[in-house]
Amino acid sequence: MELNVDHLIKIATELSITIKQVEATATLLDEGATVPFISRYRKEATGSLDEVQVAAVRDRLEQLRELDKRRESILKSIRDQEKLTPELEARIMAAETMAVLEDIYLPYKPKRRTRATIAREKGLEPLAQRLFEQESFDVTAEAANYISEEKEVKDAEEALAGARDIMAEWMNENAEARATMRQLFEKKGTFKSRVMMGKEEEGQKFKDYFEWEEPIEKAPSHRILAMRRGETEMVLLLSAQPDEEEALERLERMFVKGNNAAAQQVKLAAKDCYKRMLKLSMETEVRLTSKKRADEEAIRVFADNLRQLLLSSPLGQKTVLALDPGFRTGVKSVVLDKQGKLLHNETIYPHTGQHKESEAAQAVRYMVTRFEVEAIAIGNGTASRETEAFVKSLKLPASVQVLMVNESGASIYSASDVAREEFPDQDVTVRGAVSIGRRLMDPLAELVKIDPKSIGVGQYQHDVDQTALKHSLDDVVMSCVNAVGVEVNTASKQLLTYVSGLGPSLAQNIVEYRNQNGPFKTRTELKKVARLGDKAFEQAAGFLRIRDAKNPLDASAVHPESYPIVEQMAKDLGVTVQDLMQKDELRKQINLKNYVTDTVGLPTLQDIISELAKPGRDPRQTFEAFSFTEGINEMKDLREGMKLPGLVTNITAFGAFVDIGVHQDGLVHVSHLSDRFVTNPHDVVKVGQKVDVTVLEVDVPRKRISLSMKGDPAAARPSGGGGGKKAGATKREEEPANDFAAKLAMLKGKFK
Repeated sequence: MELNVDHLIKIATELSITIKQVEATATLLDEGATVPFISRYRKEATGSLDEVQVAAVRDRLEQLRELDKRRESILKSIRDQEKLTPELEARIMAAETMAVLEDIYLPYKPKRRTRATIAREKGLEPLAQRLFEQESFDVTAEAANYISEEKEVKDAEEALAGARDIMAEWMNENAEARATMRQLFEKKGTFKSRVMMGKEEEGQKFKDYFEWEEPIEKAPSHRILAMRRGETEMVLLLSAQPDEEEALERLERMFVKGNNAAAQQVKLAAKDCYKRMLKLSMETEVRLTSKKRADEEAIRVFADNLRQLLLSSPLGQKTVLALDPGFRTGVKSVVLDKQGKLLHNETIYPHTGQHKESEAAQAVRYMVTRFEVEAIAIGNGTASRETEAFVKSLKLPASVQVLMVNESGASIYSASDVAREEFPDQDVTVRGAVSIGRRLMDPLAELVKIDPKSIGVGQYQHDVDQTALKHSLDDVVMSCVNAVGVEVNTASKQLLTYVSGLGPSLAQNIVEYRNQNGPFKTRTELKKVARLGDKAFEQAAGFLRIRDAKNPLDASAVHPESYPIVEQMAKDLGVTVQDLMQKDELRKQINLKNYVTDTVGLPTLQDIISELAKPGRDPRQTFEAFSFTEGINEMKDLREGMKLPGLVTNITAFGAFVDIGVHQDGLVHVSHLSDRFVTNPHDVVKVGQKVDVTVLEVDVPRKRISLSMKGDPAAARPSGGGGGKKAGATKREEEPANDFAAKLAMLKGKFK
């Protein structure tokens, strides 16, 4: 696709990078290169732009191209109407946003039959034109000239009413008037929500919004989405408008030029325009723009959470006994080998009587011994703490770790096509237990099989723009998968799908090739996979690992295109590539400047040396075991002031949810996250982080637990702050800059 120079200049200015960097990135993107590939293996071309910057260039380029497509469509429409003037064309070409473009097009847009259309058909446009000029004349006498039985204009007042309809439509279609009103709604508009009569009881979850108002401009994402949901569920009445008197005053200031009879007609038309057309139109717009802003924030929070969850510490390749707890239905038990393959499954009943408990104990001891189990994963749902207590009472070898695993989404996976394909002969309970065990071994590899919306780390994820949500979450999953790297001989089709340059079809072909021909022995063998051509190989190869390959570089993140460079380095030192990877003193002897070429610069060479030092290194943190407080299993066991360990399960704009082992997550409100002032919870905690909390309040009937992290050293890092208050403004939440989703949100903010 031909690059538009104006686009390149605009993006470079907005993102504070050079035009050359934008051009190189745009060219690579248009050639089919992925964000992870460009940021990792094309640093010389882009001037070392990172993933966030590359994604921002991609997204802005898409926006500008969409704007251009709409611009061309509008120009064609007006040209076909033979109404396109050089001045109008210049205005259309200069429009920088879709809203401005649509405002310009509005008078020329094919429309349904309106009151103004009917008035024109009655021949009243000349009267409207004369009134609009607002000169002094006998308005009633002039209007009487338009009385016509044939055109159904009965009297002067009806003629004036028709003329006002025409003038109101002119005002509504005036681009400057719309821009003024849009700004008023955005800057001075107020959200007002009220409970619908008779909905007080069933709408208790929206109680905070029964009598609520705050400025549209400052309303945080979670409150906008909550009010909109209350409206959708027909509990709340919601409006989004500025003061009506101020709106009318501004409109009149634009169109009313005097105080004569004609001006009075224009004033009446302005009032009608606002109440009948502009108010509705602008409220619709401001609701859409505030929803878009709320969506972006909610999606950013979700993306942050998902990234942290996907990059959770993996237990690694160990034989695991996974337990999906239940009381009456029993505990589903599966044994997985070090690669996650299902070896054995059975249901035990430790919670249905003494005899059954004894049988269950015997079964667990047998499975642990027979399969040499190294860890036991227990899902954190119903009966989890009771199952944990049961397992710990068995006095198993100290080497067997007993670990609680967040099972959110396991039931979704168990009923999915993916699970049916993997385990066609097993029922949903077995599949769910397998998911629990595998996500302990490798959260990333297992969670990519589940729709991210079902993992339980979002906020209003079903209310936001689903296309934008999917786009953002796909970005995060792809970023995580490629940052970690994928072992091509053990990866599932779902995991391979997210590897740069592959996708579902090639991922399936890789699995089929593997099944038919055995494990891949070299990266080059990937080229034998059906439809995996040179381009796909270039994009994917660096992110795929082959453990124990003949060429040790195949297990690293060094791209095959750079193998000759490494081989030359080894040759110059008189050693093997393996020696170079094993001995730091050899790598220190390399003068990188000797290997710089027209296409390979120091950034790539430095990456190569770093990778040789730790080939295929997993960027995720080392796994640490965690245990809840024994004896605290239900909400009724909690007391105010208790200090407990917990795991962060979800982060929202207003705080963090923490699992403390009582089947109900507690909320640490943003004001209790730290001894310091906190704006953004992500600056203080991460999903999966181990924290110490104090119980502030327990409301058993409403299933609400309030917690505090004040005094926890883990929460003592500096941060910003802010919170909302009833019927008032909230401090605007600052954007964090510590990860992919947050940085991308910041850059996107620059070109709104």
